[in-house]
Amino acid sequence: MAFFTVQDLRLYYEWTRGDPERTVVFLNGVMTTASSWELYAPLWAEAGWGVLLHDFRGQLQSDKPPGPYTFGQHVQDLAALLDCLEVGKVHLIGTSYGGEVALHFAVEHPQRVSSLCVIDSASELDALLEAFVRSWALLASPATARELYWAAIPSLYSSRFIRANQRFLEERAETFAALPEDYFTGQRWLYETFLGLNVTGRLAEIPCPALVVCGEEDLLKPPHFSRLIAERIPASQLVLLPGCGHVAIFEQPETLKSLLFGFTGRYSR
Repeated sequence: MAFFTVQDLRLYYEWTRGDPERTVVFLNGVMTTASSWELYAPLWAEAGWGVLLHDFRGQLQSDKPPGPYTFGQHVQDLAALLDCLEVGKVHLIGTSYGGEVALHFAVEHPQRVSSLCVIDSASELDALLEAFVRSWALLASPATARELYWAAIPSLYSSRFIRANQRFLEERAETFAALPEDYFTGQRWLYETFLGLNVTGRLAEIPCPALVVCGEEDLLKPPHFSRLIAERIPASQLVLLPGCGHVAIFEQPETLKSLLFGFTGRYSR
């Protein structure tokens, strides 16, 4: 385990050093942690890439100062971590909340981003998305952890995945319910941060090639959010995954790994 301190804040990170000209950064969804990329990171590491994962401020293994935070703070935290590791340009891969941090990073530091992959993300809110997140905030406590988990499930996974993976979901519910109290404190701050999302007007400033991926059955952030992102980023392409819900990184890992590895490899030196 490694920690980086920025402005008296400890951030958890995992760093695999590789080719200094090829570094990929994986950015987590809001409810997850760096381990959510365990099916992905080894593929790039085995190919000789530098691989960086970290928990945002407010996430499981990092500090959880009082919030709400801003996406700008997440960007500053990541930039400071990259500077500490002496990493210049990177390929960003983010899912959901992590994709939104990636969009903000590419806007604020375009010279540091070689390629951008955003999965099941949004650049702004609509009333339904806001209602989902506000409902989660009301249930974010150890006493109602199971209720939060099961309330979120229908918006996170496709109906087919839910039917086929009941045991997996039940086991994750037990793990979720056993998380420490400060995890749920951090979640509430992160949900509040998310409610300030509004980066659509700046997407045209992103010059790097971008891959925008979305599950066709994503109820939380439906494909119209991804279409908007792809329309606004000049050098972008959109891929919709049939039969897939919001958490594509878990539902269709093999398809997604192929897409992401091929895309980042195309734009690496």
